[in-house]
Amino acid sequence: MSAQPVVASHMASKADIARGFGNARTTYESASRLQRLMGNAMLETLQKPAGQSGLSGRILDLGCGTGWYTRRLAEPGPVVSVTGMDLSPGMIEHAGTNTSQQITWVVADAEAIPLPNESCDLVFSNLMIQWCADPAQVLRECRRVLKPGGRLAISTLLEGTLRELGQAWHLADPGQDHINRFEPEAVFREAVSDELPGAEIQTKNLRLPYTSPLALAAELKQLGAGYKDAGRRRTITAPSRLRAMCQYYPKHENSPAEPESGVMASYEAAWVYWTCSELSDKA
Repeated sequence: MSAQPVVASHMASKADIARGFGNARTTYESASRLQRLMGNAMLETLQKPAGQSGLSGRILDLGCGTGWYTRRLAEPGPVVSVTGMDLSPGMIEHAGTNTSQQITWVVADAEAIPLPNESCDLVFSNLMIQWCADPAQVLRECRRVLKPGGRLAISTLLEGTLRELGQAWHLADPGQDHINRFEPEAVFREAVSDELPGAEIQTKNLRLPYTSPLALAAELKQLGAGYKDAGRRRTITAPSRLRAMCQYYPKHENSPAEPESGVMASYEAAWVYWTCSELSDKA
């Protein structure tokens, strides 16, 4: 029996998700440490076979946000065209006003990409798919729009992400979730295997330092990546609960590998790399 994905009913509506990220459009780039780490890893992997001449063909940045990586993908080289696509109108408006490059900006849902079959040479997607109700449908859409020989690079976060914050909130506010749910690695691997035969999946635990739990919460807010469960409280969290969460957050013990003071947050990172074969089933 197939494992069941962690999706759909508990998530906020697409409109709420789009609005939340749109509201963060002016603060997103200054807070995007994790996004840069994971996106840069994909760019480095993609550019190795391309050499110094850069990427080429028709490129889609799916879930482009402010367009940081869309602009990187469009940097000088033999690129034919680059499209930045995002669910959030606010993000797309911000991206379009902050570039002089010839980039097409589109508001669209990753589960229904408005592009023809076999129209892209590269689909790049950095930390977007975990916000989708049906990640498998996103993978099918990526497969559909890729040309034979086209490449896909996707990053996401898996179960265990922000585990320290989740544990602290569990003790401070029992019975009420405060962090977003992420797919278990086994479920994600099965979905990728089903939709993208032969795909390479890389995983790594990343840990980032913060001066305090409140600094972590502030960064998530600046990213528009706060808790988005449909059943979340709509009122401001009581100061007493915030103090309790900070009290219960695991204290960081300095080590040669992690000398920073403050607290640490864990992110279970995953990258998917896939090349569309001539015989790939597009149905």
